[in-house]
Amino acid sequence: MESSTSLASVSAARHRPEAERYSAPAIVLHWTMALLIVGLLALGLYMTGLALSPEKLKLYSWHKWAGVCAFLLAVVRLAWRVRQAPPPLPAGMPAAIRLAAHAGHGLLYVLMFAIPLSGWLMSSAKGFQTVWFGVLPLPDLVEKNRELGDLLQSLHWGLNMILIAAIAGHLAAALKHHFIDRDGVLARMLPGRRHNKENA
Repeated sequence: MESSTSLASVSAARHRPEAERYSAPAIVLHWTMALLIVGLLALGLYMTGLALSPEKLKLYSWHKWAGVCAFLLAVVRLAWRVRQAPPPLPAGMPAAIRLAAHAGHGLLYVLMFAIPLSGWLMSSAKGFQTVWFGVLPLPDLVEKNRELGDLLQSLHWGLNMILIAAIAGHLAAALKHHFIDRDGVLARMLPGRRHNKENA
């Protein structure tokens, strides 16, 4: 009797959405960064296929402005995460899956810093200063160097391909948590009221 009750409790806990949610600032930062990254990826893939023109140069400027914003937002997001730890993963999650989740999040954070920095370095090496929103000139990080600029361009492209794969994995994991595991992990990052026993 006690065994069946225990199994029922474990099963109920597995399928019950977690009461703990991410804080409102964390949710806002997450979805703002997500929209910004998707926009940057779409713009980057679109503009690279264009012929050289004033329109292409304008899009490159917008891309660099948004990249600087993404870098600054990543700094804010990391600072908030250090200040306030995220809610714990479900207790029943296997150790391997838990490790993969932490590794995936770590990779995303590394890329959120590495990609805009590589773009800034590339722009500097190619001799194109970044002027934020066309108003604030940002310092060049390296001297003009064509070979280095081409190398950094390849690095910037490669890092973005890794980011696309990481985002796909992150999205697949979130959907698995929501539709298969039903453990409330995705719901904790969705905007809206807190789900608990009173309003579940």
